[in-house]
Amino acid sequence: MATRSRIGIQIGNDILSVYHHWDGYTNWLGRILKTHYNTKEKVAELIDGGDMSTCWSDSIWGEQLPEGTFAPEYYADRGENCPPSYMSKDEYLNKNNNEEYAYIFTSAGWECYYMNEFDDSLPPVKVYVPDFPLAA
Repeated sequence: MATRSRIGIQIGNDILSVYHHWDGYTNWLGRILKTHYNTKEKVAELIDGGDMSTCWSDSIWGEQLPEGTFAPEYYADRGENCPPSYMSKDEYLNKNNNEEYAYIFTSAGWECYYMNEFDDSLPPVKVYVPDFPLAA
C-alpha cells in the first residue's frame, strides 16, 4: 500500500508541486528530501520532472541503474504526461488532494504536514522531519 504525498517548492505565496506515490512518510521521504534535495536548485530539478512513483530508486521502471546510483522514477519515463501543478498554499494543504503528507521546500528548508487524510474532521498538522540521513 502506498503512502501518497506531494512535494512542493514555495514560490512567493504559491506552491509548485508534484505527486509522489511510495513511502511518503517522514522517516523515509522526509529524510531523503532533507539529505539529498536540500537546495532550491535540487528541489526545482526534482519537481521539474513531474509526478513520480518515487524520488529515490536504484532502478527506473525495471531497468537497474549503475551500482550506487539513485534517481527519481518519473511517470513521464513511461510515457505519461504528469507535469508539476501550481497552486496557492491553501489549495496545496487542502485535504481533497488525497495525499497523506505534504512537503514544502521554503527559504528556511523543508516543512511537512500530515494531512489527516483518513479523518475529515481534523486539519493538516505540521510534523517534524528527522534530521539524520537515510541513505548515501
